[in-house]
Amino acid sequence: MNTWSTQHAFTPLALTSTDSLPDLALINLSDWGMVTLVGPDSKSYLQGQLTCDVVSLAADKSTFAGHCDAKGKLRTILRVFHYQNGYGLLQRQSVMATQLPELKKYAVFSKTEITQTDAVILGLTGEQAQATIDHHFSGDADVRHNDTATVVKVDNARWIIITTAEQADSVITTLAPTATLTTTELWNLYDIQAAMPRIDSATELEFIPQAVNLQAVNGISFKKGCYTGQETVARAKYRGINKRAMYIVTGTATQCPQPGDALERSVGENWRKGGTVICGYHYSDNHALALVVLPNDLDADSQFRFATAPDALWHKLDLPYDVNAE
Repeated sequence: MNTWSTQHAFTPLALTSTDSLPDLALINLSDWGMVTLVGPDSKSYLQGQLTCDVVSLAADKSTFAGHCDAKGKLRTILRVFHYQNGYGLLQRQSVMATQLPELKKYAVFSKTEITQTDAVILGLTGEQAQATIDHHFSGDADVRHNDTATVVKVDNARWIIITTAEQADSVITTLAPTATLTTTELWNLYDIQAAMPRIDSATELEFIPQAVNLQAVNGISFKKGCYTGQETVARAKYRGINKRAMYIVTGTATQCPQPGDALERSVGENWRKGGTVICGYHYSDNHALALVVLPNDLDADSQFRFATAPDALWHKLDLPYDVNAE
């Protein structure tokens, strides 16, 4: 039996809103999983399923992608990269049971094998993350491999580590002996600060890709050919039918906002449903952050609240990118 997760104590960090983040942290991302596609038709099959341009994806890069239903609603958001003899797709575990059968639905007509792996997914974060990766993995690519792991760059402060249960203990011991070992909440904080979109089971099939800013993080190709849901995605761009976007909001809370929670917005002296939480983070001093899909025409001074805590007002923060970027 593999006991890497019990041999190494991954414990939550009790961060306040004024604390600095660890210089190096290793995160157990057990709420993320990976699907692989192997076979000569894998590239063309994914090209017809995902919003990104798989054909032009370089071997040393990764990309965001959406997998939609026929109406253009997101089943999941993936990080796609070349892996072993095919492709790796990272996504939230909570959507695996419903999304994976849909991804496989037409694979019977293609030479590709689609498998949910039992890979161990870890995150490496902090100011020392890049130097640590550079020390243990040769080259300067955004996707690197050695005998024990594959690593995928998210940004200068974050890498994803993919290994096996058999190799996990060795990877943890070798790669980050001085790192803070912690849980997925820290990764959520980084994702919120970077406004990186995701889909969980609570938000599956609720949003088109542009409503969660997928185009702003290079997750949509408007030049590739057809894919499932493409007509809706194209109309949202060229006819302006999308009326929502994802924003960072902050306020006080006694508990962490959860995916699917409803956020109310002020309309004059009244309140009405304003948006849906994608991801939340709760500091130990009761400050909180969340990614929330909201109407994209709100006034800059709009206020928000959760119905369960009507006296705690929330407000928007600036996004780290241009939501209207091409």
